[in-house]
Amino acid sequence: MKQWNDECGVFGIYNHPEAANLTYLGLHSLQHRGQESAGIVTSDERTMRFQLGMGLVQDIFSEGDLARLPGVHAIGHVRYSTTGSSALKNAQPFFVETVHGRIAFAHNGNLVNAGVLRHELEHQGSIFQGSSDTEVVAHLYARSKGEKLITRLVDALRRVKGAYSLVMLVEKRLVAVRDPNGFRPLVLGKVRDSYVVASETCALDLIEGQYIREVEPGELIMISSKGLESFRPFPPAATRQCIFEHIYFARPDSFVFGRQVYPVRQAFGRELAREHPVDADVVIPVPDSGIVAALGYAEASGVPFAMGLIRNHYVGRTFIEPEQSIRHFGVKLKLNAVREVLQGKRVVVVDDSIVRGTTSRKIVKMVREAGAREVHMRISSPPTRFPCYFGIDTPTQTELIASSHTVEEINRFLTSDSLGYLSRDALERATDHGPYAYCDACFTGVYPVAAEGRPGDPCEPQG
Repeated sequence: MKQWNDECGVFGIYNHPEAANLTYLGLHSLQHRGQESAGIVTSDERTMRFQLGMGLVQDIFSEGDLARLPGVHAIGHVRYSTTGSSALKNAQPFFVETVHGRIAFAHNGNLVNAGVLRHELEHQGSIFQGSSDTEVVAHLYARSKGEKLITRLVDALRRVKGAYSLVMLVEKRLVAVRDPNGFRPLVLGKVRDSYVVASETCALDLIEGQYIREVEPGELIMISSKGLESFRPFPPAATRQCIFEHIYFARPDSFVFGRQVYPVRQAFGRELAREHPVDADVVIPVPDSGIVAALGYAEASGVPFAMGLIRNHYVGRTFIEPEQSIRHFGVKLKLNAVREVLQGKRVVVVDDSIVRGTTSRKIVKMVREAGAREVHMRISSPPTRFPCYFGIDTPTQTELIASSHTVEEINRFLTSDSLGYLSRDALERATDHGPYAYCDACFTGVYPVAAEGRPGDPCEPQG
């Protein structure tokens, strides 16, 4: 919709008789993090089994499929689409057999030196099946001379740079690890006596799990017959959690980076109303990601809230456009204006971000065509001027409209009556974590970890 591709979602469960079924449900809850492919790997006392597929979780796994995935331990993954790599060979979990035994990896994030490492490994004789940076970790693990599992994993992860929240299944052990900067979320919970790890707490809620805590930045957790063991094998680093988890990616009902997402987004809207007030008759969100911020804007401004745009949640990956052109066809597939709400009104439209600006321009036109007298765009984040290298598939910098245009120039392009972005100061007040806890490189261009390699490196962001 807005040219951000969602991230990936990971899930793992240890020692539960319905491991595959609960993983399936957990992935359902994380479906918003990736709709391109999904997979589940299970393990019992004898072997590991897996099933991967392209599309949505409910379309990949039938009841019979899950019955063919026995075992009391499981991990799962939902993946987002990356240009040029939408193929089953890049679906996860990534399953390999090594001299150290079988291991499966599920990864959320992006390794900024994956291309360099892959080039080195290929020259040493490694053969790659796909373009996933997760496969780089698998090769580094397989080549480690360490005698113990944890030693091999640490050997591999000490060589990578960037964002990773990894869940691994090693026969009778479940491992979860988060990069030292903590870019991507990862939480720990329990279902009765079974441990669970997941990208967001909403996955715990569906299976009636109990949230325990976050897997902390730089922490490696191993769950086995010994119970839960926690290790700190990496040098400490400054915490740089992705601010877009609170702005857009995480579900509003999730608990992420120590905060419930819903009240944070509501606070974004309240701050936005204080910074950019306007005389208006109605506040409407761009659904779904703009809804909570719009509620906050309406609350702080005293302007009534209404659903002036209705989203069609059943748009598939492909569609057939009529031969006779329909204006703004792609947007109209997903959104439709409610004339009764908009006609003759001064309208505030709240969205979470503007990327290229083309979708926002079409939304402004749609609202005007429904009879709005004025259209004022309000964005619950600062201008996005720089691409992300840590697990979000963003356009290049030249495609980001805010990288080369002023706010007033963007306003004219959108054809809106006014445009207001949330400031960085207000963003920090709303998240209440201080200026150094989050990665906001997409706004500032200050990257916590420098990317290595050249454009066109074979490893692309994999979620």
